[in-house]
Amino acid sequence: MAARAKTFLLCHGAWSGGWAWKKMHPLMAQAGHRLVAPTYTGLGERSHLANPSIDLETHIQDILNVIKFEDLSDLVLLGHSYGGMVATGVADRARERVTQLIYLDAFVPRDGQSLFDLNESGREPMRKAAAAGDGYRIPPNPPPPDTPQADLDWLNARRINMPIKCFETKLKLELEHGDPPMPRSYIYCTRIPPGDVFGQFAKHTKNEDGWRYFELDASHAPNVTAPAALMAVLNEIAA
Repeated sequence: MAARAKTFLLCHGAWSGGWAWKKMHPLMAQAGHRLVAPTYTGLGERSHLANPSIDLETHIQDILNVIKFEDLSDLVLLGHSYGGMVATGVADRARERVTQLIYLDAFVPRDGQSLFDLNESGREPMRKAAAAGDGYRIPPNPPPPDTPQADLDWLNARRINMPIKCFETKLKLELEHGDPPMPRSYIYCTRIPPGDVFGQFAKHTKNEDGWRYFELDASHAPNVTAPAALMAVLNEIAA
């Protein structure tokens, strides 16, 4: 049975942009859904706007403005990787517009946490990398090792250094003590790199009330390396 048509709104990962979800648009359309994939300020086609003041709050505001100006409602909000930080903030402030929240191999912050709080081992190397460059941006982490060469070329030509403040900003939630009211799902990509950052979230979402938990046999960017498998899981969740 076909799921009722949904609008998926993407909160993409670090260094990336809506462009990286190119393979998902035809699959979404085939399934009867719509994918809205904006790019945050300072990245992708908006890289000319990069500046040292960009932080997590800027990116939350980017997505809230898409919801407002496109007048989107009944949304499935999809946070990938760093986008989990953004999606958590967006869901908190646009509760009446978001009907489901999906984390794809993503950070799940609580009120007052930054990405660096959730990835402490990355903090010093990334600070050093930013200091060695323009002082405010971190060069991209390499894509997963199973990424085909053509996709690597495509990704590496387009990935943009990431403002470090996005990783340093502590998330401020209006619902300080409660979880977001909408149903939440976690998709854990099981082709795990060394120093697995997302296992901590898989573990607690698997065993915590209020979550549906899924695993995907793919590496960290299934929108690139396993789009059909990703679409199957998203379809299942949306239904």
